[in-house]
Amino acid sequence: MEICPASGGAAVRSNNIFLNLPNLISFARLLSVPLTVWLILYEIHLAAFWVFVVASISDAADGFIAKKFQLQTELGRYLDPLADKALLVSVFITLGHVGLMYTWLVILVVFRDVLIICGAVLSHLRDQKLSMRPKLVSKINTTVQFILVATVMFMSGQGISNALITDMLAYLVATTTLLSGAAYVISWGQQAVELEPKE
Repeated sequence: MEICPASGGAAVRSNNIFLNLPNLISFARLLSVPLTVWLILYEIHLAAFWVFVVASISDAADGFIAKKFQLQTELGRYLDPLADKALLVSVFITLGHVGLMYTWLVILVVFRDVLIICGAVLSHLRDQKLSMRPKLVSKINTTVQFILVATVMFMSGQGISNALITDMLAYLVATTTLLSGAAYVISWGQQAVELEPKE
């Protein structure tokens, strides 16, 4: 969710709302994380699937509402991606714990997110304004992650077993995760060089 300049008195007032509708939706998505994890741990996979799907739809809904009605806030800028990452990473780890997701893929997905967080922290410590805006490959990566998780939970809930589909999605997630991580590292390296003081 990006912060756009507001125009008009009403839009300015909206930007001062701490918990507006988009932020409440993002917060509700964050609260869905422990519920989804609990459902997976107790093998209520079909219910976990539906909670996950609703949470995923809410991700698109809060962004649309925020942009449509000029309700972008500083809180929403951080809360929206935080809720997305908390949901995906928690579900990946839980599915790996119960044996429904490859351990190597869980490690790869978590490592990529840790890498991004570390990059943001280091840039802050060095007082460098490195761009954290999601890249196209990262958006594709997030989308296929959602698809893989939803597919695994739905198939488990229905008692369906199809290794070909899940394996194809797993390797697609792995590929986009590697590409996304590499894209961030390369971009940060280029920006760091540009931001270095000239002698």
